[in-house]
Amino acid sequence: MKRYRSRFLVAAACALGLIVVMAEVAVRRADALPDDTYKELATFANVLAIVQKNYVEPVTTKQLINGAITGMLSSLDPHSAYLTPDLYRDLEVETRGSFGGLGLEVTIKNDILTVVAPIEDTPAYRAGIKAGDQIIKINDDFTKGMTLTDAVKRMRGPKGSQIHLTLHRKGVPELFTVSVTREVIKIKSVKTKELRHGYDYLRITSFEEGTSDEVQKAIAKFRKQHGGQIKGLVLDLRDNPGGLLNQAVQVSDDFLDGGLIVYTQGRLENQQQKYFSHRKTDFVDYPMVVLVNGGSASASEIVAGALQDQRRAVIVGTQTFGKGSVQTILPLDDHSALRLTTARYYTPNGRSIQAVGITPDVVSQPPKPTLAALEQQGAIFDEDAEIRESDLLHHFKNKEVGPHSHEKQQTAPGAGPQKPDASKGKTGAGTKQEKDVQLDRAIDVLEHWRSYKLQLARNEGPAAPPAASTASAAPAEQSPAGADR
Repeated sequence: MKRYRSRFLVAAACALGLIVVMAEVAVRRADALPDDTYKELATFANVLAIVQKNYVEPVTTKQLINGAITGMLSSLDPHSAYLTPDLYRDLEVETRGSFGGLGLEVTIKNDILTVVAPIEDTPAYRAGIKAGDQIIKINDDFTKGMTLTDAVKRMRGPKGSQIHLTLHRKGVPELFTVSVTREVIKIKSVKTKELRHGYDYLRITSFEEGTSDEVQKAIAKFRKQHGGQIKGLVLDLRDNPGGLLNQAVQVSDDFLDGGLIVYTQGRLENQQQKYFSHRKTDFVDYPMVVLVNGGSASASEIVAGALQDQRRAVIVGTQTFGKGSVQTILPLDDHSALRLTTARYYTPNGRSIQAVGITPDVVSQPPKPTLAALEQQGAIFDEDAEIRESDLLHHFKNKEVGPHSHEKQQTAPGAGPQKPDASKGKTGAGTKQEKDVQLDRAIDVLEHWRSYKLQLARNEGPAAPPAASTASAAPAEQSPAGADR
C-alpha cells in the first residue's frame, strides 16, 4: 500500500492533507446498483446528448464526462478530486520533494483561488506573495470559477519559464501583477539551529520522503554536541501543511516511548487503521515544546496531537488548520485516478480535529506589524488572512465536538492569549520579523518546564494509558512512493 499526500504544491495547489493510496486495486465496480441510480444515469445521458447537440461549439464526450466527474467530486468536500493521467503522474513525483513550479500552496475560498502560504526559499516566496493573496489571473486567464486542478496545471511549466500572476491583497486598493520564474522546487524539510541557554531547535517544513531520517540525524547531532544529553528541544511545525502519513508516524515515534500515535476510522474495514510507537531501551524524556499555528495542517496535526495527548510535549502557538480527514488514491483503468476522502483520523485520546484543529496548551499570538511598517507597505493588517479547514466550501463538519475536542482552550500558567506588542517585531509583506515572540515563549516554557508540566497535569486529569502494541510505526509495505499535496 502506498501512502501519499493530498496537497498539490505549485507547482502546486493544496488540499492540505493525507492521502492513502490503495495501489493494489483499481476502483472496484459495484456488483449491483440501486434502481434509482440507473434512473439518474439515464437523466445524465439525456443531458449529455442535449449538450452535444445544442451547445454553441462542438464538445467531445470525453470533455463532458471529465467535467462531470470533476464537478461530482468537488461537490463532496475540498479534498476529493479527479486526477487526469498528467495530474496523477505529477502527484507521484511531488512526494519526492523535487518538482517544477512556483512553490505556492493554494486553495479555493469563496470561489476564488487563494494563497494558503508560499513555501520558504521558493520563487513565490522570493516574489513576495503572501498568505491570503487572491490570484485573480494566471497570465491572461481569469481564475474565477477555475477548478483547483486546472489552476495547478496552468501554473506548472518548464524550468526557467516565466508566469504572471495578478493578485488582490486585502488593504491594497488596486490589483497588482508579479512575475515569477518557474524552478525545480527542492524542499529541505528539516532545518536545525542552536538556541540560547543550550536548547536546540528543529524545524520541519513538510513531511517528505526521508524526513524522519533527517530528524534522527538532527537528534543524534544535538546529543553529540551536548555530551549525550539534550537539555530541551523546540520542534517547529508552524506553516507546515502536512505530507506523508508514514513520515508523520515515524517522526512521532522518534519522540515517544510506546503507545498509540493516531488511528483512522472509515466505512470499510481496511480504513480502520492504528499506528503505534515502539518501546525503546534508551528513551530519554527530555523537555520538549512543539510550535504550531494556523498553517500547521494534517500530518503536522497528527504529530502535535500525539505528543500532546501522550503529554510528551507542551504545544505552544495558535489554533491549527483542522484537517482531520484521510484521502485514498483509487487508480482507474485509463491511468487517471480518484482522490477520495475515505476516513477521519483521531488523536490517541479519541479527538477528531476535523474543522477544529489542535488547541495549544500555551496560546501565543505573533505580534502585529507596526503602524509605520503598514504605512510603508500601503496595506492594513488582515486578521482573517489565515485560511483554515472550516473556511473551505463543503468541508466536513466535526461530529465529535465535545468535552475532549479542545474547543475550549486550556492554558498553562500565564499562557492565555497575549496582546501583541508591535514594538517587539514586524511582520507582513516586505518586512522581516525581527523577533520571534512564539519561539521566545517556547524557550520560556523550557526554562520553567516542571511548572508547566505540573499545571497541565492538573488541568487535564489522568493521562490516557498508552495502548500496548508490537506493531511497527510504519510497516514496510506502507512506505511512500508518491505525493500528498
